[in-house]
Amino acid sequence: MSDFILQAVAVSKTYYSAAGELEAVADINLTVCPGEFLCIVGPSGCGKTTLLQLLAGLLPPTRGEVRLAGVPLTEPHPDIAVVFQKPHLMPWRTVRQNVLLPLQVAGLPTDEADRRAAEALSLVRLADFADVYPKSLSGGMEQRVAVARALAQHPRLLLLDEPFGALDALTRERLNRRLLHIWQTRRLTAVMVTHNIREAVYLADRVLVLSPRPATVSAEFSIDLPRPRPDGIEYSEAFGRLAYEIRQAIRE
Repeated sequence: MSDFILQAVAVSKTYYSAAGELEAVADINLTVCPGEFLCIVGPSGCGKTTLLQLLAGLLPPTRGEVRLAGVPLTEPHPDIAVVFQKPHLMPWRTVRQNVLLPLQVAGLPTDEADRRAAEALSLVRLADFADVYPKSLSGGMEQRVAVARALAQHPRLLLLDEPFGALDALTRERLNRRLLHIWQTRRLTAVMVTHNIREAVYLADRVLVLSPRPATVSAEFSIDLPRPRPDGIEYSEAFGRLAYEIRQAIRE
């Protein structure tokens, strides 16, 4: 049994079309330990989302292998939940019904599904909006529903693809604090793609920097900041130094 919950071993992904070949990811090796929060950053269009889809089992690699707890991952797995850039809520279903959807698809007993949905909505502080339809929610609330939907599946591994990228700065900061609280409370393992360097430093134990396409791991940073994150840590000298070093690594 592997000590890593997730591994990518020499993973590459090439897209083929009538226009030719496009190599998005090239020979990536990475590991994620149980309970770790890993963030992945890189220049726009470098292949971050493709890599996350490979790690989720949503895309097959052209070469190499993704392993979940040492076992080859060839398709989506119930131990992995994904939060995408857009919440993709069904407008004809209430908040509760949207959170229940993957549990119903999985055939979970109704009582257990209801309990999990209520617990997840409480974690994201949306219990009072359970019977509201998505059209009445703000963008930040919609993303919290998407997070609740993922949490209700009781995953071992939570993958997030720039889930707060479209939100204003203050809402984003609040949701980052809430995400950290949930990660610590649930003792989850998390991998998050983000284009926001300060967000990565605030959330992560480690940050991987990807090169321009085709994506390779060009740098790795250990985020040696206290847990739980103290109020105002974003304005400390240590935080600013890490953010600067990561930004320089992306430029290089």
